[in-house]
Amino acid sequence: MPDQNAPDALLTPAEVAALFRVNPKTVTRWARAGKITAIRTLGGHRRFRASEIRRCLEQMEHEGA
Repeated sequence: MPDQNAPDALLTPAEVAALFRVNPKTVTRWARAGKITAIRTLGGHRRFRASEIRRCLEQMEHEGA
């Protein structure tokens, strides 16, 4: 059973794009539009919570079914 206090894995825009089969720029646009939540690193790069991305994928699969 996963530890509830464990930090969630963070994904890069390229990793998220591979999961959704889209261009990484599309992921950046989604983040700017507020469709998915992005965390900014100290260097200004976007990172995405793996749990939120999994939820989005599952939701899209259910809508498409």
